[in-house]
Amino acid sequence: MLLEDVLEEYYYHCLASGFTDKTMINKNQEYKQLNKFIIEERQVTELESITHHDLKSYIRSKQMSGLQPSSIVSMSKQVRAFFSWCVKEEYIQINPMDKVTLPKVGTKMLTGYTTQEVTTMINCFNNKEYLEIRNKAIVSLMADCGLRSIEIRRFTHSSIHDNFILISGKGNKERIVNLSSIVKKTLIKYERVKKQYFKGKNVPYENYFLNYRGEEMSHVGIHNLVKEAGRRAKVKEARPHKFRHFFAVQSLLNGIDIYSLSKLLGHSEVNTTERYLTSLNVKDLLEDSVKTSPLTNMKK
Repeated sequence: MLLEDVLEEYYYHCLASGFTDKTMINKNQEYKQLNKFIIEERQVTELESITHHDLKSYIRSKQMSGLQPSSIVSMSKQVRAFFSWCVKEEYIQINPMDKVTLPKVGTKMLTGYTTQEVTTMINCFNNKEYLEIRNKAIVSLMADCGLRSIEIRRFTHSSIHDNFILISGKGNKERIVNLSSIVKKTLIKYERVKKQYFKGKNVPYENYFLNYRGEEMSHVGIHNLVKEAGRRAKVKEARPHKFRHFFAVQSLLNGIDIYSLSKLLGHSEVNTTERYLTSLNVKDLLEDSVKTSPLTNMKK
């Protein structure tokens, strides 16, 4: 079977599986590069003829191009996923990636925001204009619920209930996140202003958060509003994903266990959640250990 034909079949398999647009773009780009390298550099066109030597050479080419180890590992996961699917479909018997050694990636400390930074970023938006109130609501949701940028963009009015939101995350996996009374109050105000802002206008989109034209917000739009919040609050490196780190750390310090936290964040593996907690400093851990001391709590 021609490699490019199987890659095309796998692409549509992934599309039908509900991967996000961003993920599909990354996958498509990676598989085009793989196909090109295998054909041009290794003179192999048939899927069954690909060996681990070919894939080792492909990884080596990525290293020689200056690609960072973390990026190589991320790219390799996509290649491994493709060949695993081929094994499952019985197109090949073994996954050639099983014998490919990947570069070691050092543990990078993920950092979130401080409580003061989050408070300042939320309060930097006024309570008068539609976009300002929308932005305040989005930043509040990110900080208090740990939602991903794409989850903020995609959820609808029907997803919101009195005290929780039903979120469809990666791979269309649904989860429930709690809505605090503080955030609920912010959302009620947003809904009221939104209704007035779009009164008499045709708004065909069901998305909860809309841009000024009444359309679904873009990834860049979310990134820019967080960047603007950072600029106003004088917070360096303000990015949407850092709110998930903030949510994770604060939730753990407030007593949640890591397995429950992992579910709230929509992680499929606990070790992904653990990376979010590397920013906990010694002072935080010492203060938290006092709250959870078994003997201290026995005296209460």
